[in-house]
Amino acid sequence: MALKKLWTYNERMLLDRFKLIDLTQPLRPKSPTWNGSCGFCLEIKKDYDKMFRVQQIKMHAGIGTHLDAPSHRFEGGKSIAEIPLEQLIAPACVIDVSDKAHADYAISAKDVDEYEQAHGIIAKGSVVIGFTGWSRFWKDQEKYRNADPTGQMHFPSFSKEAAEFLLKRDISGIAIDTLSPDCLDLTYPVHEILLRENRIIIENIGDCSLIPPKGAYLVALPLKMDSTESPVRIVALSPT
Repeated sequence: MALKKLWTYNERMLLDRFKLIDLTQPLRPKSPTWNGSCGFCLEIKKDYDKMFRVQQIKMHAGIGTHLDAPSHRFEGGKSIAEIPLEQLIAPACVIDVSDKAHADYAISAKDVDEYEQAHGIIAKGSVVIGFTGWSRFWKDQEKYRNADPTGQMHFPSFSKEAAEFLLKRDISGIAIDTLSPDCLDLTYPVHEILLRENRIIIENIGDCSLIPPKGAYLVALPLKMDSTESPVRIVALSPT
């Protein structure tokens, strides 16, 4: 009984200090993906007439709100299962460019510098979120991918210079509310810079408008498997 009372008290203290904000995009057959083919299917294999409903999931590993491990780009890099929890549960720094981001906008080193002037130096081990506002198009695959007649997509991203700047801060990784932190440059420099140094990249996060620029924590838990990518359930703990 005493242990139960202690747990209830600690749980209440946690919830008194933080508001829980779900940043995970819902998965559905028409969810936007890089190549346009979602591949998500949730099938009923056995139903209630057999006592339990049993379902089968079919999908790509890099679907919806998901995490890229270093092995996504580099052979021998850490897999999803090898990423330490300290990288997945981390302080969140939200760089809000939603008032100026457009389809070809790239978060710049200047944006990062302006963030630090306003909110202080980005702490070691943080996950830096690029809040562009693009998540508002999630339910419309065509708008979210925003491909031109040649097939080139256009959505906000991170610049190479911003990635290099953030690496100097020894961050755990970055997150963005678009398909990728790389868009127009198909050499994928942001992936190259961060994954080479065993940082993580989280793509397709949800609306960050309720998260403060500093002071929140991000919890991003992927399936524990030897893979290069994994869907994640992401929750922000925002100070009340």
